[in-house]
Amino acid sequence: MADEKQAMFPNNGVSATITKTPIPDKKADKNSAKAARGKALRQVLASFVANLGTVNTGMAFGFSATSLPQLRDKTTNPHLLHVSEDEATWIASLSSAGTPIGCILSGYLMDAIGRRKTLIITEVPLIIGWLLVAFAQNIPMIYTGRLLIGLGSGMVGAPARVYTCEVSQPHLRGMLGALASVGVSTGVLIQYVIGSMTTWNVLAGISATIPILSLLGMLLLPETPNYLLQQDQRARAESSLVKLRGSTCDVDGEIQRMIAFKEKNHVDPLHGFKETFKALMAPSALKPFIILAVYFFVYQWSGVNTITFYAVEVFDASSAAGDKYWMTKSMGIVRLIFTIVGCILCRRCGRRILTFVSALGCGTTMIILAVYMYFVSFWKENNITPQHTWIPGVAIFLFTIFCTLGYLIVPWVMIGEVYPTQVRGIVGGMTTCAAHMSVFSVVKTFKVLVKHLNYYGVFGLYGSMSLLATIFFYFFLPETKGRTLQEIEDYFSGRTKSLTKRKESTVGA
Repeated sequence: MADEKQAMFPNNGVSATITKTPIPDKKADKNSAKAARGKALRQVLASFVANLGTVNTGMAFGFSATSLPQLRDKTTNPHLLHVSEDEATWIASLSSAGTPIGCILSGYLMDAIGRRKTLIITEVPLIIGWLLVAFAQNIPMIYTGRLLIGLGSGMVGAPARVYTCEVSQPHLRGMLGALASVGVSTGVLIQYVIGSMTTWNVLAGISATIPILSLLGMLLLPETPNYLLQQDQRARAESSLVKLRGSTCDVDGEIQRMIAFKEKNHVDPLHGFKETFKALMAPSALKPFIILAVYFFVYQWSGVNTITFYAVEVFDASSAAGDKYWMTKSMGIVRLIFTIVGCILCRRCGRRILTFVSALGCGTTMIILAVYMYFVSFWKENNITPQHTWIPGVAIFLFTIFCTLGYLIVPWVMIGEVYPTQVRGIVGGMTTCAAHMSVFSVVKTFKVLVKHLNYYGVFGLYGSMSLLATIFFYFFLPETKGRTLQEIEDYFSGRTKSLTKRKESTVGA
């Protein structure tokens, strides 16, 4: 029996060893995958510097809220310039008039000289513009300064967002893409707070420091890998990616995915007007442009920048309880806080749900404000003391929260996501141009509409526009959360039918 066992289990004098097949450590694999994605801090810092210039956009918006009351009040400082009501509307809206030109110009420059150089050039008109306003001796100097500020604000919008989306990975892109909105809200708050404590010309001088810091910061950043690969500069693209991801990132793998997409879809630099026009008319560019242009028009006509530009006046006209300047500053703080909250939610909740929150929330609060303003008009006509004066303040603050969570973040993030690489700069500039033309239209027409429709009619119009927009968003707004730039381009070009099905890819452009 012993011999039989020996034959069945021969060991040749060597002790038998038992080996076990190791069970894959899912946690270790997950940690390894995270390490291969690269360092998040580098992407955050690069995105922060790139979006520092967007603070100027918020400062351009918020400047008129505190400065126009000073410019129109001859008793505050008789030694400073003073303006009429019509001149005040031009000062408020001229920055938005100069913005479309900057948008188109930066769109061309982004594809011609790169994202980084465009962001550097952008700061020049901003610095000159703020200094012109700060040292203005007459109204034309203020007009010129506001136009240059608008030009620079238009130039910075698309490059900052495109740069951010091209240097960040999908798991960070939604949050980092929303940094531009944080920058805008920060700029508004800076103007509200400092503007309530000093004169308009000192405020303009302080504002000039932001574009100076932004220019110095951009000198330290690399060009985006996407743009460098488009220019057939692989070595520089790899170097850029190492700086943006760190040594732990699978740089070669990410570069190979970018190259494979570039070769598969013939992503080469465009030459001449004919090639550019054909690329702009392609479904991959035209479809998302129409969606975002309508998105921007709708959200501007929900009253977002009317409240921002004329905050002090709106609080005063609504008979809201409390000091109008204190409430304006508080509104700026609320806007900044919930912009940061919106950045976090944009990563977790996606684009569609936040858009619906804004559309329904803004529409409802505007209707409530309109109804209250109707009663304010009735009470004033009949010399009755306004009642429940807490209502307009609450409505305006809730409106600010709702619009910040979606309207002020989602479309700006999507500018850097939804356009094909070849024309991402040009069509991104066209989109920010459309956005700021909508800003100009709503800010410039506010006073005219108030004369014909009264405050309650205007706010009722804004609220109705926002509520009706939910139909458009339901049918046409895609969900781009977690998708790579290549997947999004494939969807709009018709190569894939849907973006809703989750793919496993987590690393890419």
